[in-house]
Amino acid sequence: MAGKQERLVIFDTTLRDGEQSPGASMNLAQKLEVARALDLLGVDVIEAGFPITSPDDFEAVQTIGREVTRPTICGLARCVEKDIVAAGQALKTARRGRIHVFLATSAIHRKFKLHKAQSEIVKMTIAGVKAARQWTDDVQFSPEDAARTEPDFLAEVVEAVIDAGASTVNIPDTVGYTLPWRFDELIGGLFRDVGNIGKAVIAIHCHNDLGLAVANSLSAVRQGARQIECTINGIGERAGNCSLEEVVMAIKTRCDEFPNVSCGIATRRLYPTSRLVSRITGLAVQRNKAIVGENAFAHEAGIHQDGILKERTTYEIMRPEDVGFKQSSLVLGKHSGRHALAERMKQLGFKLTAPQLDQLFERFKVLADRKKEIFDEDLEALAETELSSSHEFWRLGSLHVSSGTSSIPTATLELVNEKGETSRDASTGDGPVDAIFRAVERLTGVTMRLEDYQIRAVTGGKEAQGEVRVGVRYRSFVLSGRGISTDVLEASARAYIDATNRALARQSRGKAARKPAAAKAARKKTK
Repeated sequence: MAGKQERLVIFDTTLRDGEQSPGASMNLAQKLEVARALDLLGVDVIEAGFPITSPDDFEAVQTIGREVTRPTICGLARCVEKDIVAAGQALKTARRGRIHVFLATSAIHRKFKLHKAQSEIVKMTIAGVKAARQWTDDVQFSPEDAARTEPDFLAEVVEAVIDAGASTVNIPDTVGYTLPWRFDELIGGLFRDVGNIGKAVIAIHCHNDLGLAVANSLSAVRQGARQIECTINGIGERAGNCSLEEVVMAIKTRCDEFPNVSCGIATRRLYPTSRLVSRITGLAVQRNKAIVGENAFAHEAGIHQDGILKERTTYEIMRPEDVGFKQSSLVLGKHSGRHALAERMKQLGFKLTAPQLDQLFERFKVLADRKKEIFDEDLEALAETELSSSHEFWRLGSLHVSSGTSSIPTATLELVNEKGETSRDASTGDGPVDAIFRAVERLTGVTMRLEDYQIRAVTGGKEAQGEVRVGVRYRSFVLSGRGISTDVLEASARAYIDATNRALARQSRGKAARKPAAAKAARKKTK
């Protein structure tokens, strides 16, 4: 039977250690935006910076401490007086402020970096904690490179800093060297050998150099650690830190293995917070990243898709909505099966007979061998060609474009409708392509928003045909259009007309779907 649950403190260091990722520096406004997102996410502690390192870091810690009032705001400092004073001053106006002091303890750091004996290290750690206590009662101490420190000496340091007044002691695997069972032994040993360990919260800070940051953190929690230091998307020095979204969802999903701990993270905000940090830092989230990657809830294999459609839990251990995704994604590609194709065509509004589905599936497989991913527009094009579910509402008759550096771009178009009737109109625009698109809209009465425009040569050489592809938004739908010509302006016109025809075809399907429903309602009313 599980005992009473204890609060697991989530200490986010995206703004401090995360910002140390090459190219991830943030300005004050960006740091404040991330801090507010972390507040909404529900993190308990935000390490906002290292105040002594620069005026910008000092201002960031000071501003976040003043404006973000729910979580504890933390500033980092070495066991050096000027560092501690800078951190203390930066946090003076914070509602909840913490000073995080650190000093390396491993033999390799003592010998090559600090040139200090063990006894000197102990004295410096005690002095650092006591100096920080002059500014706040909330003091955290970290023995840097703890995972490579001699266990007996580490225990001595931990006991000394707790006696000096540290309320949290963080055990870092600074270079991501340890293994889960070794970290398990180390943390377990501290709980066994440090007499006053019950007076402090034991934290962990694991780096991901061997890809084990989350595993090591979870191992430590099982041994009694009650604070995890982590970052959004796992960003940080070198290979990064323990990923907040991964460690939180591991504990939530496998609550059977962690029955005695709980955390206050609003997990539905994980995905939007991940994307915010990615946008601000410029560090892309890999597609197959656990929890928040684009592929985290995407399925292409036919067997998996069939299972998901029958029962989600066959291939998903978490609900996508619980981490901020709208829904699972069935990606159509060469590994996809007939069931997934039928489901997608149904969602797109196509009612297919079994023979029609068989015919479409064969064409789909041929196309999938040429393309990595099949989009809805591809499926519509296949269906419209194969099933004759739509036709040309408009086609290009003639085109004349006038443009130059000293003239206003103007396009004159002649379009022919499905009855063979010709319409002509002209429009100006910001450029020749814009003028063409405006003229098409004037003639057809269909207004769309251009979201993508691409040109490529279909073949090589000077006389190569140009292929233009457009992506447009029509009402709530994203549609595509394609046009080919040796003249890229003509290809542009054909692509936009193609997209317009797709919009009109979708509109017609919508009206056709509403007619039976309206007739049924009328019959019911008559009765």
